[in-house]
Amino acid sequence: MASVAIYLNFMGNAEDAFNHYKKAFGTEFSNLTRFKDAPQQPGAPALPEADQSKIAHVALPILGGIQIMGTDMLESMGQKLVEGNNFTISLSPDSKEEADRLYAALSEGGTEGVTPHDEFWGYWGTCKDRFGIRWMFNIIKQTW
Repeated sequence: MASVAIYLNFMGNAEDAFNHYKKAFGTEFSNLTRFKDAPQQPGAPALPEADQSKIAHVALPILGGIQIMGTDMLESMGQKLVEGNNFTISLSPDSKEEADRLYAALSEGGTEGVTPHDEFWGYWGTCKDRFGIRWMFNIIKQTW
């Protein structure tokens, strides 16, 4: 079955971020793999002890059959995260109440929030969470 997932990269705090998202959405991880659990690739250098417990892959269902997935980028492997505004996760919950609940949970400790409110097209808001991830809340006007 076809699906959509949004993949997120973190600089060592993927576990903290995904535990926060798990609490916000009230769902459970469908996968969580640490680097120490993944097979070492042939010819690849051994990972430093500090990287062994970091997240190699995590998946969490959120709304409407969508999953967010993520990983820790490893400086020891030459990886560098550059936080930017090149993506936003757009959520279309079933009600204004759910949009407000998700906004409250995801904006906690974050920045750049626009509290969900009525617009000409519907109910809309946005925030950047404490991990630098941008979220949009959008309910297209029909009949509330």
